[in-house]
Amino acid sequence: MTTGELFISSKRYPEEFKIEAVKQFSERGHSVAEVARRLCTITHSLYTWLKQYGPLADEHHAHRNDQAEIKRLQKELKRVTKERDILKKSAAYFANHPESGTPSSVTIAGCSLSAVSVIC
Repeated sequence: MTTGELFISSKRYPEEFKIEAVKQFSERGHSVAEVARRLCTITHSLYTWLKQYGPLADEHHAHRNDQAEIKRLQKELKRVTKERDILKKSAAYFANHPESGTPSSVTIAGCSLSAVSVIC
């Protein structure tokens, strides 16, 4: 292997090993670079393990869960807003066309409204 080549190891470490490695620099004060050198791993792995097993791991997981919930709620809000807009437009249509009675099918905002379903 020449100096310019990058060697990426696919070695898997047990969970206990990762936890002990994190303790070495988070509790015992060793530098991340020093721990990585002694354990023959890379600093990037140690920082990843720190997120998983370090003292702030619970906060990191809670933040990630909060972000997923926010994304889910934003998606639901978008869907409900679209449904509301369709209902507003259909109410306005039927208010302006009382002679129509109950139409079998009406298209509003690119959605087909029928007595049975709404298809967008």
